[in-house]
Amino acid sequence: MKKSLSLVSLLLLFSVSLFAQSKKSPDFKKLDAYFAKMVQDWDVPGASIGIVKDGKLVFTGNYGLIETGKPEKPDENTLYAIASNSKAFTSALIGMLVQEGKLKWNDKIKDHLPYFSLYNDPWISSQVTVRDILSHRVGLGTFSGDVIWYKSEMSAENMIKLAGKLPQAYDFRAGYGYSNLMYITAGELIKKITGKTWGENVKERILDPLGMERTLTSARGLDDMDNVTTPHGRENEVNFPIEFEDWSEIAATGGIVSSVNDVAKWMIFNLNHGINGKDTLLTKPTRNLVWTPHNNFMVDHTSKNDLGRHFSGYGLGWNLGDFHGKFMVGHTGGFDGMITAVTMIPEENLGIVVLTNGHKSPIMAATYYAFDQFLGTGTKDWSADLLARTNENLKNDTRISDMKARRVMGTEPSLPLNAYTGYYFAPVYGNISVSMDGDDMILEFENAPRLTAKLRHWHYDVWEIVWDEKHAWFSFGTVKFQTDNDMKITGLEFKVPNDDIFFEELNAKKVR
Repeated sequence: MKKSLSLVSLLLLFSVSLFAQSKKSPDFKKLDAYFAKMVQDWDVPGASIGIVKDGKLVFTGNYGLIETGKPEKPDENTLYAIASNSKAFTSALIGMLVQEGKLKWNDKIKDHLPYFSLYNDPWISSQVTVRDILSHRVGLGTFSGDVIWYKSEMSAENMIKLAGKLPQAYDFRAGYGYSNLMYITAGELIKKITGKTWGENVKERILDPLGMERTLTSARGLDDMDNVTTPHGRENEVNFPIEFEDWSEIAATGGIVSSVNDVAKWMIFNLNHGINGKDTLLTKPTRNLVWTPHNNFMVDHTSKNDLGRHFSGYGLGWNLGDFHGKFMVGHTGGFDGMITAVTMIPEENLGIVVLTNGHKSPIMAATYYAFDQFLGTGTKDWSADLLARTNENLKNDTRISDMKARRVMGTEPSLPLNAYTGYYFAPVYGNISVSMDGDDMILEFENAPRLTAKLRHWHYDVWEIVWDEKHAWFSFGTVKFQTDNDMKITGLEFKVPNDDIFFEELNAKKVR
């Protein structure tokens, strides 16, 4: 009997030892070296990475430069735009209003914002709920309408009104179309319910209670801040500095500017399920609802995948899935010149924030590698693997080179240059003008003066768009002047290859 007890004791000790080993912190020096090489390999100008575990920020790593060509390096307090990671703040605010009885998750948007509409369809417009706009299931295509708000000087209300004229991509609640415009709508809903802006609500209800003292709700206050990173565009494998965009009017979809130290506080708060100290800011029903899939994505169950993933979906302001069987929740953000990610595994009380100031960014390589090191789920070189995939995708994207190869040299415009000038109207946007400045044809967008460009003849009645300033999401593009049977100019047809700002949606008609 004593021998049996001794054997049991040994087995228990062995099991406890194995458990302790599985929970042992990874080699932080190894992590730091890996991240440093990763940033160099990806040629991202700079990056700041933070890891929280069991309620504490246990690792920070800062790499590269705040701006190419300058000596300053980032640290854990350096400010980056976190872009669409702001969406989780928006769903949290909505949850707080629901908790206070000021709103319901299934409230119809049109009951609060009477001007809201979609597709000229009265029934759909009347049925869209709060949960619908927060889960990207209203029927719009992914990124459809981003051209409406991009560098626009319009009010959020006018943007929302124009969104109603966008084409329907699929049946209402029958698919997933990531929509920044619907989160802009959520911001206006919060403003209507509270009488305060989205930014004021975020500061009062989240940033101040959590002690996120260096976090801003838009870039508008950056002039008064130090230690701010510079965004970078990328063209021909070269990073170049660009201006920090002010997304104040559309902040609910992506306005927040923050640091590793502050985002760590946000992750700890979420990993504690909405409890901040002794204060419950998000109740259990709220926490569970925003982390419940409202839009499900197909996972191939017939073969293994790199994440050991069994499900994937979108909740309310959060991407949902699993990492080798453990629930994983997070989001990514894409800002002009900055790419970021916030990802957590709640049952492990573990979270990773990756902030970068470039467009070719290893956010998920850093995230998955760190998870593997903490969880013992693999030894995969995520940076090398995802960099190879990224480079292959870039190599295979021949849209611009194909356009250039198809250019027909030696052609002339069909009409005198002044025939192309005038005002063109796009229902989803507004007025676009073409005018002459000496010998130059000038393209101007009424609501976005910074999109002004010169038009350089390409071939036939097609002109190359030569932007006055460099833009992060697009570079080369053309515009075709459409004509009728009498060779009168009738409209504009854009072709600007990129994956987000769809100028092709404008389809402007000449009005005078």
